Amino acid sequence: MKKATTPQSIQEKAYSHIRGKILSGALAPGAGLSEASIARELGNSRGPLREAVRRLTAEGLLRPSPTGGSVVVDFSRREVAELYELREALEVYAAGKAAEHGLRALELDALKELVGAVLVLRNELKVSGEHHLGPEAMRRFIRIDLQFHSGLVRAAANSRILKAVADTRVLLNIFGIRRTGHDAAQLTQIHRYHHEILTAIARKDPAEAMRLLGEHIRVSKEERLKEHDDWERQAALEQPAFDLERS
Repeated sequence: MKKATTPQSIQEKAYSHIRGKILSGALAPGAGLSEASIARELGNSRGPLREAVRRLTAEGLLRPSPTGGSVVVDFSRREVAELYELREALEVYAAGKAAEHGLRALELDALKELVGAVLVLRNELKVSGEHHLGPEAMRRFIRIDLQFHSGLVRAAANSRILKAVADTRVLLNIFGIRRTGHDAAQLTQIHRYHHEILTAIARKDPAEAMRLLGEHIRVSKEERLKEHDDWERQAALEQPAFDLERS
C-alpha cells in the first residue's frame, strides 16, 4: 500500500528543492522567486511552498521583495565583510581549541587528503592551459575548502560553533556563485595556508594555528570584497547612458 504524502513531507520537499536551486546558482543572487513556477515544478499547491519560503527567509537565503514575493539574498559589501568577520571570530577560536585537544589519526589523515586535493586542482589547471578554474572545478574547490574548514571546527568538539560556521559558509557560497575561478597562484597560496594551519594544529600549537587561520580568512575576505567592488563598477558601466535629449 502506497504511503500517503503528508503536508510536512511536501513542505520538506519544497524546502530542499528551492534551497538546491539557490545553492547551485539556478536561482541567482537577486533573482525573484516565482511561487507559481516552483509549485508547477513540484506539482503541489502553494500552501506547503509558503512554509518552505518562510523557513528559507528565516535562514537568510531569501528576502521579502519590496514589490511583493521573495528574492534570493544578494549581499551588500558590508554584509560580506560581516560574514567574514563572523567566520574569523568562530573559526579562529575553534582552531585554538582543536590544537589544544589534538587530532585523532583519522581526522589528521582526512584533513591531509583535503590539503593535497587543492594541489591536485592547481596541477589540473596548469595542465589545462586555462588561467582560472572553470565552474565545475570551482565547485570542487568550494567543496574541498568547506570540508577542510568544517573539519577543523569539528575537531574543536563544539557542535554549536560548527552549525554557526556551516550556516555562514552557506550564505557566503551564495555570494560566491558569481566568483571568478581561482588561478594557480591563489590555489598555491591556499594550499600553503591549509598545510601550515594543519601542521600547527597537529603539533598542538594553538597560538600559531589561530594566527595563521585568522590571516587566511582576512586574505580571503579582501579578495571577496575586491570582487564585490569590481562587480559594482561593472554593473554601473552597464547601466544605460542618460539620454540628454529626454531631459
